[in-house]
Amino acid sequence: MLKAEELKAEELELRLFVFHHSGGSQLSYRDWPACFPAGWDVRIPDAPGRGPRDRRPALSDAGALLDHYLDELDDGLTGRFAFFGHSMGGLIAYELTRRLLDLGRTPPVWLGVSAHGTVRPEGGGMRRHLLSDPDLRAELSAMGGTPSSVLAHPELWDLIAPTVRADLRISETWRTAPLTAPLPVPLSVFGGTRDQVAPPHRMDGWSAFSEHFLGQHLFEGGHFYFQDRLSAVAGRIQDDIRQALLLARAPSAVTP
Repeated sequence: MLKAEELKAEELELRLFVFHHSGGSQLSYRDWPACFPAGWDVRIPDAPGRGPRDRRPALSDAGALLDHYLDELDDGLTGRFAFFGHSMGGLIAYELTRRLLDLGRTPPVWLGVSAHGTVRPEGGGMRRHLLSDPDLRAELSAMGGTPSSVLAHPELWDLIAPTVRADLRISETWRTAPLTAPLPVPLSVFGGTRDQVAPPHRMDGWSAFSEHFLGQHLFEGGHFYFQDRLSAVAGRIQDDIRQALLLARAPSAVTP
C-alpha cells in the first residue's frame, strides 16, 4: 500500500479535466481549481462556440466533439490524469474514456460522471433540443445553472440559444455501443437528490460499467447540486481519486 508521502508526491503529477454541461463553459466552473490541492492541475476545457469571443460554431455531432477533445487535449492525455463531467460533460468523459481505451492509449486513472443517467444504446429519449424558445427557456430555468437574467434578455438568449440547442442535440441523440466488458477504470457517480433531469434511480445502472465502481454519491439539491456545496463535492472527488490511485498501485490492498 502506498504511504501518505508517496501518494502526496503522485498527486503533484495529477491533471483533472472537468467537462462542462450543455450550454456551459469554463466560466461555470471557474471556482473549481481553488477547491483542489495546490499540486493538482485542474483544467476545464471548452467545447467550441463558447461566448462571444469564440467564433467557432458549436458542434452538434458527438463524434466531432470527441475528435475535438482528443485533438485539443492531446498532450494532456498522458501520464496520470482523471476525468469528471457534469450532465453532457459526464457523457463526454465516459465516451472519451472508451475512445482512449479503444485506441490503445492511456486511460484516465479515474472517471467521475455527474448528473447523467446510465447510458443505453437506444439513448435516453429526451428531446429538449426541439422545444420552442419559450419552452426551452422554462426548462433551463427549472434546471438551474443558467442565470435568469440571461434567459429573460432577448439578445443574450439569441446569443446562447444555438449553442444550448447544439449541446442538447448531442446529449439527446448520442448512441453508444454496448460495452463488451466493464471498464478497467475506477468509476464514481455523483448526483442531486432532487434532480428531475437525472434522478438517482436513473443512475443506478452505472455500477455495472466498471471493474471498480466506487459508489454513487448523492448531495442535497437539483441538477446543479454542486453550486451550493462545492467544497463537499470536491472533497468527495479527491477521496475517490486517491482511492483510484491506490487501486492502480496495489489492487489487492483496497476494497472498492
